[in-house]
Amino acid sequence: MTNETALSIKELAESLLAHSRRLGLMLATAESCTGGLIAGALTESPGSSDMFDRGFVTYSNAAKMEMLGVSPETLESFGAVSEEVAQEMAEGALARSAADLAVAVTGIAGPGGSEFKPEGRVCFGLAATGKATLVETIEFGAPGRSEVRQATLRHALEMLLVAVRNR
Repeated sequence: MTNETALSIKELAESLLAHSRRLGLMLATAESCTGGLIAGALTESPGSSDMFDRGFVTYSNAAKMEMLGVSPETLESFGAVSEEVAQEMAEGALARSAADLAVAVTGIAGPGGSEFKPEGRVCFGLAATGKATLVETIEFGAPGRSEVRQATLRHALEMLLVAVRNR
């Protein structure tokens, strides 16, 4: 178990805020399946406005295209739940904000899914100024919608914290 896994969501967010503040970094989020949970966790603490710039909740494909500049061709070729879309979401959030780091999530929280895109699959993107965008897919299984969303929230905060610590 990593140190991050042992922390509560609130502790993770507060640690991320403290590290970001110390380094003068601004953060942004681009969320689909979490519907704003990541931004909500980051803004739970007083004073978060000095390191959190904005959050984009882009549940529909139209919102992903309009707000983040996700390409219609990428959506058509790979689908909304793909590393390619997560990458474009993260890069779009970074480009459309004053942030130094942006995390993006897109997935199938459930219930449902398909043979090719099962419930619990979430794609993550992490864009940082001057660095290549990181993408990954996590299969959380099908523990239920709320559990997938909470696991996604935790993983996104952990990704951001690791990135901030490595700056």
